[in-house]
Amino acid sequence: MGGPERPAQPEREPHHPARPEREPHHPARPKGEPRFPDGPQPDPAGSHFERRIRSFQPRRSRVTSGQADALQRLWPAWGLDIDGQRVVDLAELFGNENPVVLEIGFGMGEATARMAAADPATDILAVDVHTPGQGHLLHLAEQHGLTNVRVGNGDAIILLREMLAPDSLDGLRVYFPDPWPKKRHHKRRLIQPEFLDLVATRVRPGGTVHCATDWEPYAEQMLDVLSAHPAFENTRPEGGFTPRPGFRPLTRFEGQGLEKGHVVNDLLFRRVPHHDPSCREPRHDQSPTGG
Repeated sequence: MGGPERPAQPEREPHHPARPEREPHHPARPKGEPRFPDGPQPDPAGSHFERRIRSFQPRRSRVTSGQADALQRLWPAWGLDIDGQRVVDLAELFGNENPVVLEIGFGMGEATARMAAADPATDILAVDVHTPGQGHLLHLAEQHGLTNVRVGNGDAIILLREMLAPDSLDGLRVYFPDPWPKKRHHKRRLIQPEFLDLVATRVRPGGTVHCATDWEPYAEQMLDVLSAHPAFENTRPEGGFTPRPGFRPLTRFEGQGLEKGHVVNDLLFRRVPHHDPSCREPRHDQSPTGG
């Protein structure tokens, strides 16, 4: 005879490994509907201006739900589409009379946010064409209560030439722009004599132009071009590159480059007074554009 009858065992649920939480699904947009109805426009200047050789290359990458939320909510108040159709009143844009620095190309915006937090008396107009970075910087500005940051979307050349008044800027920052390393692409580099002609009309006398790059051949070109331009003088009396100023944060990207042995060079030049008779007027057909 068999042993005592065993009690029935409860059925076990099938085991499934834990799955990472997924981003919420967003339905496909109807054709022609903007990605962010209240956010940055995909091509704010449209075909209103001549096509030129671009110094930037738009990067397409996924926008997270947090970035999308920041773009949708904060863009109407803190964003600027560069359409070239009006001259921007910077005091109205920022809501104060503080000095304004233009930053061209800010990546994901961490360094911009840190500089804004460290110097709340200076307003930063940060321009880029990278949508995830725009959303991330807006998110950081809200998270840290930074009221001195505005985000521009589009071509920085159109902003400088069409939308900013003479002497309206206290400075320009260009950190780690695309080096366009191939010789045939050097014409795409942002820091060129024609670009500086334009910058000289928008940065007030005494204002600064601050560039940084980890591409040594480009650093040498920047130094040559800035040193030769009559509207700017090196803040180092002996000339050459300057040590990284304390106000420019060491970024994660820069730290990784330094670990690989890259050399980072900073250039800090000052705008000389307008009465310099050798200063040149900017041409309207210059080729480089900012981003």
